[in-house]
Amino acid sequence: MDIEHFYIEKGEGVPLILLHGNGENCDYFQGQIDEFAKSYHVYAIDTRGHGQTPRGDKPFTIRQFAEDLLGFMDKHQIEKAHLLGFSDGGNIAMVFAIQHPDRISRLILNGANLNTNGVKRSIQIPIEIGYRIARVFARWRRSAKLKAELLGLMVNDPNISPQELKGIQARTLVIAGTNDMIKDEHTRLIAENIPDATLVILKGSHFIANQHPQEFNQAIMKFLQD
Repeated sequence: MDIEHFYIEKGEGVPLILLHGNGENCDYFQGQIDEFAKSYHVYAIDTRGHGQTPRGDKPFTIRQFAEDLLGFMDKHQIEKAHLLGFSDGGNIAMVFAIQHPDRISRLILNGANLNTNGVKRSIQIPIEIGYRIARVFARWRRSAKLKAELLGLMVNDPNISPQELKGIQARTLVIAGTNDMIKDEHTRLIAENIPDATLVILKGSHFIANQHPQEFNQAIMKFLQD
């Protein structure tokens, strides 16, 4: 590992790892950590180049983040864990579940997408324009280079095929908002291709964990304790 993750750890019991979205950090889950820690050993991680975790020298990709997660689990002697990923964190979780099925107990995908076609065009087009602009200025400005890398995750990743999802072995909850930035049919495509996945749609936007923490937490706990 060329980096050391910053993380918040709280609670006891079965490990539950929380993965935030693009450009965020583990504080995104401020409405979940204490609640989940009543029943689980929670680890909320800042992913590579986010929050207080350094960028390091390795590739800035969803698949690298999944390998970073494996390194984190090995370092902390976490043999198996529940995994909850939001947005890009959900994409990391999908890749991890495909590549390391023996390391996950239950999988929760919140606002994840297989590719850029899954994102509403009103959201995706500005991202792609911003990415192109940032790449131009990245040659002269470090801030532009960092922005280009972040936006690049939403332009070039994760590129997972529906067929790959069929290899996920963990019991899975796919959860999204009624007004999510991920297309409803795309969220349903993910749920339909993961064996025996459960689909839950809650009222709200992409950020339902922040907007409606009580309803979100209840749905997660129901799934984990079922």
